[in-house]
Amino acid sequence: MLLVRRSAVGFGGVARWGLRCLCSGDAAGRYRDTVLLPRTDFPMRVNGPNLLEREIQIQQKCGFDQLYTWQREKKAKKEYCLHDGPPYANGDPHVGHALNKVHSLEEINDLHFCLCYYKNSEKKIRADNEQLLLVASERINSLASILKTNLESLATFTGSDLEGGVCQHPTIPSKQVPLLPANHVTMTKGTGLVNTAPAHGMEDYSVATHFNLPVECMVDEEGRFTELAGPELQKKSVMTEGNATVISMLQAAGAVVKEEDCVHSYPYDWRTKQPVVIRASKQWFINTASLKDKAKDALQKVRVIPESARSSLLAMLDRRTYWCISRQRSWGVPIPVFYHKDTGEPLLNKHSVTHIAKVFSEKGSDSWWTEPAETFLTPEVLQKSKAGAVSDYVRGEDVLDIWFDSGASWAAVLPDPRADSYVEGKDQVGGWFQSSLLTSVAVRNKAPYKALVVHGFAVSERGEKMSKSVGNVIDPDVVINGGKDLSVSPPYGADVLRWWVAESNVFSEVQIGPNTLNAAKDSINKLRNTLRFLLGNLQGFDPRSQAVDPKQIHYIDQFMLHVLREFSMKVTDAYSEFDNGRVIRLLQSFITRDLSNFYFSIIKDRLYCDPENSLGRRSCQTVLEEILDGVSRCIAPVLPHLAEEVYLHGDTLFRSGWIKTSSVWRRPGLEEAVEGACAIRDSFLSSIPGRNAAEYELIIAIEPSLFFELMESLQEEPTSTCSQLTELMMASRTTLASSLPRDLPSDAITSTGTFLINLEGGMIREESTYIVAAMPTSLSHCPRCRRYTSDEPDCLCPRCQTVLENAK
Repeated sequence: MLLVRRSAVGFGGVARWGLRCLCSGDAAGRYRDTVLLPRTDFPMRVNGPNLLEREIQIQQKCGFDQLYTWQREKKAKKEYCLHDGPPYANGDPHVGHALNKVHSLEEINDLHFCLCYYKNSEKKIRADNEQLLLVASERINSLASILKTNLESLATFTGSDLEGGVCQHPTIPSKQVPLLPANHVTMTKGTGLVNTAPAHGMEDYSVATHFNLPVECMVDEEGRFTELAGPELQKKSVMTEGNATVISMLQAAGAVVKEEDCVHSYPYDWRTKQPVVIRASKQWFINTASLKDKAKDALQKVRVIPESARSSLLAMLDRRTYWCISRQRSWGVPIPVFYHKDTGEPLLNKHSVTHIAKVFSEKGSDSWWTEPAETFLTPEVLQKSKAGAVSDYVRGEDVLDIWFDSGASWAAVLPDPRADSYVEGKDQVGGWFQSSLLTSVAVRNKAPYKALVVHGFAVSERGEKMSKSVGNVIDPDVVINGGKDLSVSPPYGADVLRWWVAESNVFSEVQIGPNTLNAAKDSINKLRNTLRFLLGNLQGFDPRSQAVDPKQIHYIDQFMLHVLREFSMKVTDAYSEFDNGRVIRLLQSFITRDLSNFYFSIIKDRLYCDPENSLGRRSCQTVLEEILDGVSRCIAPVLPHLAEEVYLHGDTLFRSGWIKTSSVWRRPGLEEAVEGACAIRDSFLSSIPGRNAAEYELIIAIEPSLFFELMESLQEEPTSTCSQLTELMMASRTTLASSLPRDLPSDAITSTGTFLINLEGGMIREESTYIVAAMPTSLSHCPRCRRYTSDEPDCLCPRCQTVLENAK
């Protein structure tokens, strides 16, 4: 707590009771030093290099780097286990990782022409010499238009008649290929016949496996044709010279009916924006079909936030039948398999894996590439595996899919069977979340996590996806520390970045840029001002000796404790739901509506002008102390530097526990009283738009009822200038009566309203009507407290005279 002593104040020459204190000239300045204004060295805002220096000082002084160790050693509560996501393997972290820790191709018809044989048991038709074409009947008119010629229909038969036939391969004279039906061939393009390459497309592969055709790959790992494509194409790049050679071969064989450029959909690499060639290769797979049902059952026992993400997880599981876990990379964890040189049979069993794992634990996984084969295939391993000599085997060069690595991380790092939560972006629904679930279910029939928190992606302020290749990725280090040109990329500090994450709806796409960061900084500055007001008005207050007993606290102050308790409970619930955005909304509403617009506006007079040790002022300070403590703890998970800055003169906040509230603070009856008074105040203020409420005195008329009794609890005497009801009205003087007097002044402004009392869970319900009469006050302006409570012009009010008399 930041404590600042108030300077001594002199009251020489102040009049005693009955002596008029006239104000002339600088009257307000005459009493300035008698008012207990807030004083603190807590800065209103900290910017630029000073901000960074301040955050580092706080980190060091409060021992941020020692908090986890302290927490683990203390073991006051069960540890919460958050299993962090997979590592970022290629480059510096971007702002999307801070969010976690905090293509269009025009399509036109592309044409497929196929010259082929048709045969059945009775006849044979040959399509050659550019005279006969085999084409789907629905495509004849379109094809004639494209070829700019007339086509004569010689015969018609069903597509099923072609099944079982063969056709001559257009570029390999010795090869004939079968004619097969397939659902993916449509009547919207081409001739109704398409070529099929089982090793180079999923749909083609599915047709081949259905008809038990061999899957021969004609493209090597470098994207070049193999010898299976023929000598003319061997070793030529598929996408460049190989493509041109194929066209030339088709032309030479007379197999080209028409040649033209066209635009069509084609797969490409999203990083390099270059086209890719799909090719089949031998890989290692996990048959996830056998795990699917178990995984879905395990997922039902997992809490998913937001719940809408659960359907995506289940849909992904349903679509996944096989999981390819092998990769051909220069880095990664090797798959511990040896292959027989002659047969290609893999040597992979529990005996070999157990021994290789032992070697890895002693020498690291890089030993797979550096150690001789004998290190792994010892005589004992070979004997138990019933294998031949070491020289008969060659080690595999494949590495594990990175998602298998990270998906199995639970087995290596989690001390308990399950982590409390996994937190990652929505792209991990089919990635880390799923791979972790499948590996854990396969080994131990349970999910590795109790809860999944799925967030969206960080995008630019224009909603554009961040991409390293585009160059619009935001570096969190630049956000915190600033860029090379501080006028363009100023330092915002860690708290601003954390506020941005917390404030955003992280369950959808989250925008970031200068506007959002500046808005976050402004929000924090508003919060700083609230904390500064609290600290400034707690100057010299020692809660250990000066706090007021709850039973003696003013009703308005008790009401604020009730509001603080409700706020604290909602914040705690929001944090437990991982809904940081709701935390920020609750905080901003509490700061703006409950504190700035309501409580702070009505207590300033009591804080500044009542006697320093008066019950009313100490009651208010007792509540301000609780508010400061509650707000500081509420913001600590999001703004650790700001929260600790408040407590720089005491023990670190993070070592002192969570928000502390008392059940004694719950006062539903008192809540009805204050909210009823606020309803009356709203009617009053609405009747004098744009005018100063302090210049009016009120008569509040309520028929005898429970509502009247509640208002009496705020003002015991019929008329008062210093009651809690007057304080709430912010008026000069308030009279509480059962009816309005008949002789109201002509300038009185009346307003009416109703208020519904609802207590004991609805057991007590009563609707009451009230009338408010507002009249310009007959009292005068007090030069010290500036309220209209003085009996004579230019004279101190009775309260202020008493304060100054007693202060001598």
